[in-house]
Amino acid sequence: MANDILKLDNQLCFPLYAATREMTKRYRPLLEELNVTYPQYLVLLVLWETDRISVKALGARLFLDSGTLTPMLKRMEEHGFLQRARSKEDERVVEVVLTEQGKQAEEQAAQIPLKFIEQTNLNEDEAIQLKRILSKMLEQL
Repeated sequence: MANDILKLDNQLCFPLYAATREMTKRYRPLLEELNVTYPQYLVLLVLWETDRISVKALGARLFLDSGTLTPMLKRMEEHGFLQRARSKEDERVVEVVLTEQGKQAEEQAAQIPLKFIEQTNLNEDEAIQLKRILSKMLEQL
């Protein structure tokens, strides 16, 4: 091939894509105990950080549009993890808050990141550096 830049092994996007798929696959059995999907786990992570958040702010934080986020939040509400309600300050704003069940799930989830990182065989410095680089890249995109 005359143009090496088009070789799969020279692409930045491919190892990111493949690693993301593999990571999600590895998280699946860890999340079965909570009975949540990986995207639902990400919602819970944000909600464990804050008592209440608007759907718009949650979508921005997770890089998800409302068309993706709204049905997921509805399913999570049906499963008892959270409640959605109109803001008291502005009825146009829908806010999300954890239920008691959602709060209790945090304790169950505490070991998930550690169990996952063990599977990567990255040492702590490598994991920190990788996260820093990926965060920088995400900010720029």
